[in-house]
Parts: sequence; structure tokens; C-alpha cells
Amino acid sequence: MSSTSYPTSPQDWRGRFIADQAAALARCSDVRLSLWAPPGELPADVAAATTPADALWLEALSQQGGIAHLLRTRRALAAGSILTLLVRMGRAYRRTPADVVHVNWLQNALPLWGTTTPALITVLGSDFGLLRLPGMKALLRAVLRQRRAILAPNADWMRPALERAFGDLAEIRPIAFGVDASWFEVARHPPPDKTRHWLAITRLTKNKIGDLFSWGDGVFGQERQLHLFGPMQEQLVLPSWVHYHGPTHPAELQQQWFPRACGLITLSRHDEGRPQVMLEAMAAGLPVIASDLPAHRNLLQHQKTGWLATSPSELGQGLNWLEELTKNQQVGQAARQWAKEAVGSWDDCAVRYADAYKSLLEAKL
Repeated sequence: MSSTSYPTSPQDWRGRFIADQAAALARCSDVRLSLWAPPGELPADVAAATTPADALWLEALSQQGGIAHLLRTRRALAAGSILTLLVRMGRAYRRTPADVVHVNWLQNALPLWGTTTPALITVLGSDFGLLRLPGMKALLRAVLRQRRAILAPNADWMRPALERAFGDLAEIRPIAFGVDASWFEVARHPPPDKTRHWLAITRLTKNKIGDLFSWGDGVFGQERQLHLFGPMQEQLVLPSWVHYHGPTHPAELQQQWFPRACGLITLSRHDEGRPQVMLEAMAAGLPVIASDLPAHRNLLQHQKTGWLATSPSELGQGLNWLEELTKNQQVGQAARQWAKEAVGSWDDCAVRYADAYKSLLEAKL
């Protein structure tokens, strides 16, 4: 498995889903996993495919914010980093024997060029920005022609576009990410005072924040508070009514914030796939108010498992509606039930991936 993101510790927000994914796959009795990723504590029974030199280079890249951050802020430096990344990853693909390569993010499939190893390629929403770059589809098609492959978007809404671009060369099989079982165990209870706490958990960029600050102006204050969590990746001016806490981690959210919050808000305009923080909130029984993006419509049923807002007035209506205790509990319970049935745990996800690996190997035979 290859990934350019991985948490350095349990408190690190970066690449948390990769660590959960790898740990669940390692628990599958018929999977032996080697991971090429930035340095961090590996799950039991996962072997490191990263050389010491690769680890040092990837650690430095992570400290700079990763490739995506460099592309936004220091494009000249990003070009050299991308080339180095592709070379190092290509060497890893050739150095580490594997029956199947599990690639996270489409761009990490490019260094497979010149090999024939079957590949499962996880596709996230951010990959669609990559596909808009000139020549990128042609490069990926050239890589796919050399092997049996499954493109595995983590949401159904991505399938049609991937079918049009690559369906003649690879199977398109949506495979939903799971959530850690601990999210399903969160017990919610209202705060002792009348303050209504709403949470926004996101990387702080213009597109990820979206309309949150403009629509929230005059809506939030002392009794209805917005608590914002996440790393500052672009220099944004935060309104005075926003309570900014910086980056967070699962334990803090599960123990301190999710139990007493009214809900989660995301008004993102980013290329979202299937936001993991939304899945975790739903698994915890926390209602979600979201902008009306394809990725959000794929997760939420309006007024059943969440609230979709297309204007400031609809945001206000959603806040008022979900602050009614009975509706809040009903929506939260419906969201949790949906998450259990439609998404499940990371162990459920690992079974879906293992079945895909077997399909690739059986087709090869």
C-alpha cells in the first residue's frame, strides 16, 4: 500500500484514515500488508516498505504541509517535490514484492508505469482536481493499460465520471471507507447550560471554509457558539465570533466535544469525496448541516439524517430546527443507524478491499 499521508502519533490529524485502513487490513487473515508512507507508528503486523532515506524525505515533506499545500503556496518548490516523490515511489513499487498494489490517490498510480502488478486504486474527491490537469487522463490511461486494475472511489457519486474516463480499461468499484468502532460508542448529552455548541472540523483553506464565515455572521454569538478545529493551511482572517482551537484528534472530539455539541457544520466548496469527519459525526449520532455538494447529498438525507443548506436563510433554519432536542435526537439516531448499515467499521471496509484484491488475482489467473 502507498500513501503520501500518515499520522506521526495518535494526536496527529494527518492521514488518520490511512492508519485505520492499514490496521483493519492487517487484521484480515489472508492479507499481508507492507506500507510505504511517511513515518509513524505502524499497526501490528504491518511491515514498513519505506527505506530510512524515504522516511526522512517524506517526513520533511509532511512538515512542509504535503504536496497539495505546496501547490497552493509554493508552486516552484512543488514541481521538484512532485518529481522526487514519483521517483521514490516508483522505486518502492519495484523494490517490494506484491501480488496487488493498493494505491491511495490517483497521482500515486503514475509511478506504476513500466510494471504489470495488479492495482487497486482508491479515488478521493480531491483526485477530480487532478483529472482536470492537461494530459493527466492520458497518463493514467497509459498506466492502466499495463495491468489489471480496480478504481475504487469511496463514494458512488464518482462512478459515472470514472466510467467515462477509464471504464474501458479498469473496473470501477465504489468501496466506502469505514469508521473506527469507537465513534459508534459516543454517548451524547446536552450541556448543563443553555449554550448551543456547533462544531466545524476542517483544514482551514478558502474552499474548505466555503460560506461558513459569511453565512454565519450574525447567526453565531454567545449563546450559539461555533467552535472551529483544524490546521491553518491558508492565512484566513477569522471572525471574532469564531472560537478557534487549532488542530484536534479523535480522542479529544469523542471525549470532550461530540457528546455536548448540537451538531457539525461544513459549508465547503472543496472537491469533496466522502468527508471522513462527516461519517464519524454521523456514527457518533451527531447531526450534520452541510452545503449542497454532490458528496454531501450522497451522505445526507435532508431532514432525515442531516440538513442541506443552499443559502444563509436555510442555514439559519437548519440551526433552529436541529436545536430542538427531539428533532436533534431523532436525526442523530437516524444518522448513526445509516452509518452502521451503509458504511460500517474499518473491519467491514477491509473485507470489501480484500474481496477486490481476490478479484484482481483471480482475473490474473
